Amino acid sequence: MKRFFVILLIIVASFPAVYAQTMPITISSRMQNVMFDGKWSFTQEWKESSLTEINGDSGPIYIRIAHWQNYVYVMIDVVGVSTFEKNSDRATVCFDKNDAKSSIANYNDYCFVTVLDGKTFVLQGGSDTALNGHFKNILPPLDFIGIGGISDFNDRYTRIPHPTYEFKIPIELIGRSNHYGFYVSVYDAAKTKVYSWPEMKDTPPLTIPNPTMWGEMISPDSSLPEFPYPSLSLIISIIAIFYVTRFSKNQLRCNSSQ
Repeated sequence: MKRFFVILLIIVASFPAVYAQTMPITISSRMQNVMFDGKWSFTQEWKESSLTEINGDSGPIYIRIAHWQNYVYVMIDVVGVSTFEKNSDRATVCFDKNDAKSSIANYNDYCFVTVLDGKTFVLQGGSDTALNGHFKNILPPLDFIGIGGISDFNDRYTRIPHPTYEFKIPIELIGRSNHYGFYVSVYDAAKTKVYSWPEMKDTPPLTIPNPTMWGEMISPDSSLPEFPYPSLSLIISIIAIFYVTRFSKNQLRCNSSQ
């Protein structure tokens, strides 16, 4: 397993140089051990996940992503923001399940918003109202988790208290795919500033850009397919072909003996 993960990380590390607006997602069984409390609970907690760094005014912001079984896991570690405002700072994670890059958010576009030490919202495109970016509030799935807290002592990057956001997103909602449209943003209320991936200059606070401006998330190892287990799908196909072929041969033998 360790050897596989090392190889996977090498593959993942090669993507940013080739695909400037592409973020990788890895498969990791370690995600089942994540404690959703809005911080690094222990230093190895999010270690086995892909890592993307974006720039904050005072330092980096780390985005870690992985999937396991029926969930996508996202952590946004805002190391570059040491001042924070609870119930105002927030993080947003968006998925375009078909990566359709539509100019107006539609029913295949979902955004997940969690406020620091506050509420969490799930948004779906398809609203007629342009004021909110054509997104509307929907009831969160029962197994969805979004939480914003303060990471400090056990944080992998710094012990200085800073905002951190954790998400557990059901794949059933966003669709199972190796390729999504993807967008992440962090709102710093003290500076009324948005930090985002892909980077967008002068993004108005609390707004979501349309999907044509989002980047892409890919699964380099193709471990997030439409069918959960690609090898199993292949095996089933081979077995089906074997039995159909064998049945056809038996039928020919029966017909020739009559």
